[in-house]
Amino acid sequence: MADGGAMRRVMRGETGGATGNGTCFWAPGSQILWRYRENAGDAFHIARPVTVVRDDEEFLAVWLAPGTECIKPVLADGSSVGEEPLESRYTKPRSVTHGHWRGTGVLKLAQPGRPWSVWLFWEPGWQFKNWYINLEQPLVRWDGGVDSEDHFLDISVHPDRSWQWLDEDEFAQAQRDGLMAAETAQRVRAAGLAAVDAVRAWERPFSDGWQHWRPDPAWAVPSLPEDWDRTPAHVSS
Repeated sequence: MADGGAMRRVMRGETGGATGNGTCFWAPGSQILWRYRENAGDAFHIARPVTVVRDDEEFLAVWLAPGTECIKPVLADGSSVGEEPLESRYTKPRSVTHGHWRGTGVLKLAQPGRPWSVWLFWEPGWQFKNWYINLEQPLVRWDGGVDSEDHFLDISVHPDRSWQWLDEDEFAQAQRDGLMAAETAQRVRAAGLAAVDAVRAWERPFSDGWQHWRPDPAWAVPSLPEDWDRTPAHVSS
């Protein structure tokens, strides 16, 4: 296990600090899991080991390194979810498989309590590509990482500050297939509009210059623990 000691320290709760309300923070360089639950159940179908860049009252920032071993959803026959026609994409039986993060790495930023996270993508050679707003349940913290549930709808923000909705077809199909109630869909759309307002006002984290950040070359690529799908003993918002 690459840098297994760091992962074990996180699991034991040896973190970088704590607030007055008892929230513990991970020290930079710690390795944690960033996971998503299924939309129609409690099982985890996405798990990505990441390295903590920053963790405090304002932000959790993590680095998903190229080549990281991850858990991803597939159809029960092993075929790609993304290649399945939209009409049956969310109704066919599924499983999970091991894979590796391809392409350049991703910097993920989350603010406590917000129903979205902001991801930064680069082209090869560190040419900044875009910010990506992933609409999701606010992250829930536990000893080994953070958990959420993806809400299908996303937003791309380009370097010139223009933006566009993404995956509106998947968002609509998920509602048709009963994976998202109408009330939840309304909240998700409202969260997206709030995120757009943040873009228009060029609030944090967009104004923070994260596109110029680079990972510590000494960081090892985290390994996926065997118990990546374990149920957290303690959780906090």
